[in-house]
Amino acid sequence: MLDMTIAGHSGGELLFLLAAALIAGLARGFSGFGAALIFIPLASAAVGPRIAVPLLLVIDVVMTVGMLPNAWRLCDRRDVATMAAGAFFGVPAGAYFLANADPLTIRWSIVGLVVIMLALLASGWRYHGRPKPPVTVIVGLIAGFCSGASQAGGPPVVAYWLGGAIERWTVRANIVLYFAISSLFSIFSYVAGGLFVRDVFLLGLLSAPAYGLGLFGGSHMFGLASEATFRRMCYGLIGAAAVVSLPVLDGILR
Repeated sequence: MLDMTIAGHSGGELLFLLAAALIAGLARGFSGFGAALIFIPLASAAVGPRIAVPLLLVIDVVMTVGMLPNAWRLCDRRDVATMAAGAFFGVPAGAYFLANADPLTIRWSIVGLVVIMLALLASGWRYHGRPKPPVTVIVGLIAGFCSGASQAGGPPVVAYWLGGAIERWTVRANIVLYFAISSLFSIFSYVAGGLFVRDVFLLGLLSAPAYGLGLFGGSHMFGLASEATFRRMCYGLIGAAAVVSLPVLDGILR
């Protein structure tokens, strides 16, 4: 029945997509990060990057809208606007790459990006000191390109803001509001690039419950072990996702 409803995607591909959404939701629920770094490479292997990337955008926007009022109240709006200025140029460039590059090239690029972002997260490196406008714009440009191309722009932003000399609740609010703005840029860029096709929304209806279930389960797992343990688990999931999604393994695993 699913094959008839969502043409071109086999039952196995759809089950793989649901598993990716569930695992990505679990990771984000119990650690607060890692959803894109897990979901995008896995989902790209199942349904292609031009479906997987806008699909995660649709799901994530729906799931995080409720966080915006509090973020607006607590954030440093000048810092967010400065980073968003970089993303204004970075996101369309990444979206153009997603819309026009060869799908296999995109998949290899996503795997490479995931590995780089995983290394950045696992290294524990953080920018120290107060944010400086020129550096903030550059980080926004890099993160924006990564978001436009793969919705995986989180690690540069987290590494830059989390180690700075600003309050933690302000950092969290900044991140939430910045990615809301970045998502708006992505929406306009994906519309312009013709990336919001019918299958994105049909697969969104299918996979959103699995992602939501993962978020719920992951958030309730928090506290069962230390934060360091959960972070190591998330790093392991990201690394496994990168390996499983390698295009050279398509004939073996899928």
